[in-house]
Amino acid sequence: MPRMATNTDVFNAVAEPQRRRILRVLADGERPVNDIARRLRVRQPQASKHLRVLREVGLVKVRREGRQRLYHLNARKLKPIHEWVSHYEKFWNERFDRLDEYLRQLQANNQSGEADKT
Repeated sequence: MPRMATNTDVFNAVAEPQRRRILRVLADGERPVNDIARRLRVRQPQASKHLRVLREVGLVKVRREGRQRLYHLNARKLKPIHEWVSHYEKFWNERFDRLDEYLRQLQANNQSGEADKT
């Protein structure tokens, strides 16, 4: 099955690490492209290219204020990703619970071994 275009699929759009960084920056609030570029230590054209993809999939919205464009996160569009990831929450919780139990057993065995030495 062919992959969907980056500009039509939220999953493909966030597969690129720089775009995920942009989303993190925008989670803190609305920003102009130059501010985003400076925070990510990239050139403005690179930031604009990634913002265009994020805007096309609906993860980012833009509004004009005078001559400036201000970008902000549209977190509702992250819902499909959240729903997909939430299926794995039970799996990871069970793994961590088992790890906690194993560590408690190791600690109990270590403490009983120390008690035997005295």
